[in-house]
Amino acid sequence: MAETMKFDLVSPERRLMQAEVVSVQLPGAEGDLTAMPNHAPLITTLRPGVMTVETAKGETTQFVVTGGFAELGEGLSVLAERALPREEMTQERYEELVTEAEERYRKVKETSETEPGAVDEAAKLLADMAGIGGHIGLSERQPNL
Repeated sequence: MAETMKFDLVSPERRLMQAEVVSVQLPGAEGDLTAMPNHAPLITTLRPGVMTVETAKGETTQFVVTGGFAELGEGLSVLAERALPREEMTQERYEELVTEAEERYRKVKETSETEPGAVDEAAKLLADMAGIGGHIGLSERQPNL
């Protein structure tokens, strides 16, 4: 039997999953990573992307996350800004998320003229959010910068 760890995924709206897992692939802000039992302790921020969870029963579940934090110790806790099971991500919902990211980018651009780093971060967030569509088989929407 494979070694497991406790996994919790929560968003402000609900707990999406609590299970014993073998691995979790995370879209980390500094790059993708796979969390497994006995991984070195780590806290990281998440970028928009797809999280893939492999349970102890051999089942694989995917979630679309828009950002958040992951804390890895003896187990893994993910606090997502927003998270949806992959099967709940429709084209319409995806387009709404990209539109929200575009609006956030415009606001940051207008209010942070002297802080190019903040504008770059908002543009990266928008590009990551737009890229999710193609990754999960939806019609990818080109961001409006």
